[in-house]
Order: sequence, then structure tokens, then C-alpha cells
Amino acid sequence: MLNLQENSLILIVDDTITNLEIISDALTNAGFSVTTARNGEKALQQIQDKLPDLILLDVMMPGIDGLETCRKLKTDPLTQDIPVIFMTGISDTETKVKGLSLGAVDYITKPCQKEEVLARIKTHLQLRYLTKTLEQRVAERTSELSQALKDLQAYQLQLIQKEKMSALGQLVAGIAHEINNPVSCIHGNLAHATNYFNNLMNIIDLYQQNYPEPVAAIQAEIAETDLDYMRSDLPNLITSMKEGVQRIRNISTSLRNFSRSDQDRKVFCNIHNGIDSTIMILKHRLKASKIRPEIEVIKHYGSLPSVTCFSGQLNQVFMNILTNAIDALEESNIGRSYSEIEQHPNRIWITTSLSENKQNVLIRIKDNGVGMSAEIQQKIFEHLFTTKAVGQGTGLGLSIAHQIIVEKHQGKLDVYSVPEKGSEFTITIPIH
Repeated sequence: MLNLQENSLILIVDDTITNLEIISDALTNAGFSVTTARNGEKALQQIQDKLPDLILLDVMMPGIDGLETCRKLKTDPLTQDIPVIFMTGISDTETKVKGLSLGAVDYITKPCQKEEVLARIKTHLQLRYLTKTLEQRVAERTSELSQALKDLQAYQLQLIQKEKMSALGQLVAGIAHEINNPVSCIHGNLAHATNYFNNLMNIIDLYQQNYPEPVAAIQAEIAETDLDYMRSDLPNLITSMKEGVQRIRNISTSLRNFSRSDQDRKVFCNIHNGIDSTIMILKHRLKASKIRPEIEVIKHYGSLPSVTCFSGQLNQVFMNILTNAIDALEESNIGRSYSEIEQHPNRIWITTSLSENKQNVLIRIKDNGVGMSAEIQQKIFEHLFTTKAVGQGTGLGLSIAHQIIVEKHQGKLDVYSVPEKGSEFTITIPIH
């Protein structure tokens, strides 16, 4: 058990030398460290050099009396927790109540009895020690609970992110597979269709060369179908179909690239392929509509090496940031006409480069949307924080993005924004 006498310093404040000597000797013999002061002014000065664990304070003293000294002690954050025990020969209730209301913990009536003084001092030192210990334990427990909450939130984010990527990966992989089969069939058959058409045209040419004057029914059918236009336009139709099929194949490839199942290990990946795949998937939100022109995506790609990363998760970060940029642009369009938006078009700039030390890849995604206030920027990566209406945002997107970049890739995700001017997110990822 803690020996309070060996570890405690007692300050005795009394203008009577005899009282100081008697109480000081008693406390010293009991094992306490003792310091003394003859008045309130000197006591306050001494305390600035070394804080006592308890103060025995005479009420009636010249200059600053004990009550005023106690008031000063209790208004100073440095000394307000030190127990003060008044020593007084006055026994009226009013003085005692006033002293206790100022923050004193007890009274000792003069002439002081040694056993009583020691008993009261030990009691209040023990109470102070227990209070301090309890406060420390509460602070430690609060810190532990706070850390546990943070760990739980981080774990929840990991589960949500993992489940989302797993479900998305399976869905997208299934869609890409289902698309690939018919598209490959169409793509392969278009080449045969072109050959068949050319063969039919050759046969028609031979008929026209050898039978330049067909019967009336054939001439009428040729006129009805406009054979010359058909033979000139059909190649264009087949070319358009080939381009459409190739676009579907590109989308399918983008879907597969976007949803790569690499949660358990890092792989070498091309950052630009991930960004392009994400833009391809978001194409439907970028194209023009009845209320606004197309959102322009301006890319300034630097020369980047392959990066060791969780590419599927990194693509999710691009998706979250680009989706937020589109949302910010659409919000900025509220109240603006189509022509007004044309004059000040919606734009997203994507810039990639290497850091000065060539150790990191920098990806900047900037928009000219509504922007954010400084208060929102401080909270933007917090768990469940969202500025969107109920049902439109979960508050998880940027929180998960921050976790992916900072914890999974040991990188940084920063934001700089000005209200009504737009926002810029900067992703920093170590190359290895």
C-alpha cells in the first residue's frame, strides 16, 4: 500500500511561530515532508516553486487572510486541486461555511491536537490519492474505449469495403462474361457477313454484265430496293456495327479491369488503365442530357511506371472521387440554364505525375463544382459523414477511399477546396 507520509509534502501557513513549530515537528516526526510560510503572500509564492500535496491554512492572518488565500488557490488551475484544511480558533458556523464554500475540505480547531491533525491529514491525502487514481483510470478507460471505437469503425469499413468489392467483382465479372459470348459471336460473324455481301455483289455484277436487259419484274424490284444505294450503304452499316461491337468489348474489358479480384495481394498495375476503366464505366453520367451539355474530362497523363498496389481497390477510390466530382458539378448546375452551362462548362481534370523524389505517384482529380467549406473539408474523410440528403449518401465512400490509400497503400489522400470554385483531391501512392 502507498506510504502517504513518505511521498507527501505538507505546507503549513500560520503567522504564529509557536504553532508552526509544534505542527511542523509533529508532521516531521510522523514521516511527512514539511514546508512553512508566515502569511498568505509567502505561501502563494512558495507554491509556484513546488506544489504541496496538502495545505494547513490559518484563517486569521495579517495581510491576505486564510479565506482570501484559499480563494486565490482555488481560482488557479495549477493549485485548485490541492486539499486545504483550515486551522482556526473561531468556531462560529458562518466562518466555517464560508471557508468550505471557498473549497476547503476540512477544519481543525485550535489549539490543535496532534492525533486529530494527523488523522485528518491522512484521510484527505488518501482521498486525494484515490481521486487522482480514479481520474487516471477513467481517463485510461476512456482512451481504451475511444481506441476500441476507432478500431471497430475501421473494421466495419474493411468489412463493408471487402463485401462491396467482392459482390461488385462477382457481379461485374459475371456481366462481362455474359456480354463477351454474344459480342464475340457478333464480332466474328460480321467478317463473314462482309464476305458474303461482297460475294453476292460480285454475282449481281456478273448477272448485269451477261444479262444487261433483265425482265420487267427484276427491273422493278431493282428500282424498288434502290440497289445502287444499298450496295454503297451496306458496307457503312457493317463498319458501324463493328465499331459498336468494339465499344461493347472495350466496356467489358474496362469492367474486368475495374473489378480485379486482388484483395489479398498487391500486383503491378498501370494507373492510367484503372482511371480510363473507371471513366468508361461512368460514361453514362458524363454524357450530355436535356438539361446540361457533356461533362468534359480533361486528362494530363504523365509518364508513370507500373505501381505495386491493390488495383481493384484503387479503382474503387477513383470511382468514389469521380462520382463525388460529378455530384458536385450537377449540384452547381442547379438554377443555371443549358446555355449558361455551355458558357462555363462542367469540367473534371485528371493529372498524373511522379513526385520530386520519384518514389511516389501523384494523381490529382479536380472539378469546378460547388466546392466545400473549411469545416466540411476537416470532416470529409470521417466515418459516416456526408453532406448529401438522406437516402443519397452513406458517408462511407470517402472514408473507405481514405482507408484504402492510407492503410492499404501507405499513401496520402488530401483535399483542397474553395466554395463555389471546386475541389481537388490529391492521391499519393508509393511506387513500391
